[in-house]
Amino acid sequence: MTAQLTAAPTFDLAHDGLSALRTMSMIREFESRLPGYSEEGLIRGSTHPSVGMEAVAVGVSQNLRPTDSVASNHRGHAHCLAKGADAGRTLAEILGRSDGYCAGKGGSMHIGVKELGLLGTNGIVGAGIGLATGAALAAQAQGTDNVAVAYFGDGASNQGVLAEAFNLAAIWKLPVIFVCENNHFAQSATLEEMVAQTEIRRRGEAYGLPSFDVDGMDVEEVSNVTAEAVQRARAGEGPTFIVADTYRYLGHMAGDTEIYRTPEQVEQWKGRDPIARLSKKLLDAGIVDDKALKEMAAAAVAAVDVAEAFAKASPYPDVSTAFTQVSEDLR
Repeated sequence: MTAQLTAAPTFDLAHDGLSALRTMSMIREFESRLPGYSEEGLIRGSTHPSVGMEAVAVGVSQNLRPTDSVASNHRGHAHCLAKGADAGRTLAEILGRSDGYCAGKGGSMHIGVKELGLLGTNGIVGAGIGLATGAALAAQAQGTDNVAVAYFGDGASNQGVLAEAFNLAAIWKLPVIFVCENNHFAQSATLEEMVAQTEIRRRGEAYGLPSFDVDGMDVEEVSNVTAEAVQRARAGEGPTFIVADTYRYLGHMAGDTEIYRTPEQVEQWKGRDPIARLSKKLLDAGIVDDKALKEMAAAAVAAVDVAEAFAKASPYPDVSTAFTQVSEDLR
């Protein structure tokens, strides 16, 4: 049975709801354009859009500080943007340009932003789990109240590092929050095909972690659960496991044939669209009207237009920089 919240909900619809809608709308617009960039040949390699999954990244990040650490995965642009990364510099990195956060050397799956606590998106399935656990250990050893978040998918829940990280985090009471974005597909394999016990939450419970199932298409629910997890972590009470039920509307990657699912299934999940649901909550509460919603949607498009112009204008890095910024000088 999923753990129950013990603290009062902290999500304020008028303040947090508006902020969440702005960020989610910008991320939706940003991610929706990526397949087009691939078709134009602007992106070398693959990208993994998170269209439909915006509520998880935003709901989690609303409760984090810049000094808190985030270890992401291959589908990590939303995690970066929700944590405060600039859309222009993020897109420049995806396009391999010199004005990107890693000077164009990281690309889509290796974006790191030290000043924002972003330990990096990561092309290795499940690798961020160990990184976040290590960051949490560092925060504890340094005597700060910073927390670390590990994002991973249902496919990565089968990686052995998760069991090891759960155990160490539990016995050492590390300030880490494990967030499984269960979008029901490990590339093309369904959760039911790859996991014998489909209640992923139980894995955390087995190691003594307070473990929650949340509606990952509802930013308010994600935010409230994360708020309690962050509060516990900052107070020295240890880790939390959150399993967010969500869905990606686009393919696993640019060019995905999507033969493993039906259009009907996609449309069914679009009926739970996180942006539409939050918009309706704000409308019903009288916080916004239709005009305000249209203005917010237009602002998201304009923001990504600016980011796109910046990224496309950024030059490619010179070959002479190939071996610079590879590691930090710790002397």
